[in-house]
Amino acid sequence: MNDLAAGLDGLVPDRLAPKTRKIVLEGYELPVDIGFHDFEIGAPQRLTVTVEVWVDEASFPASDERTGAWDYDFLRTEIGALARSRRFNLQETFVREVYDVIAARRGVTALRVSSRKPDIYPDCAGVGVELSSF
Repeated sequence: MNDLAAGLDGLVPDRLAPKTRKIVLEGYELPVDIGFHDFEIGAPQRLTVTVEVWVDEASFPASDERTGAWDYDFLRTEIGALARSRRFNLQETFVREVYDVIAARRGVTALRVSSRKPDIYPDCAGVGVELSSF
């Protein structure tokens, strides 16, 4: 704890104490062999994935030390590995597999995973799916 933080110790009212702790991986773009149309099969397309992970207090670092931190590199690494592991017919299936891998991690209390195909319709930013625990 630095001098400024030490000087503030005990001054933050309980009503303003953090109630939730969230880790975000936003807009991760990667090529995925996904889709059931003939023109999609074997032609990886750009997919954008966003993950929001709420973690318990014990899984959120109390100090500025790496050892106490929840490893958010895991999110990017596991999503990339899953995307490369096989082809998917549906975004729903891909998102569910991402969801399950993250939900099984230590300290996760809530979770939201979404994917978007940004290149499907010229008049839309994207089309996709979302799963959440709430």
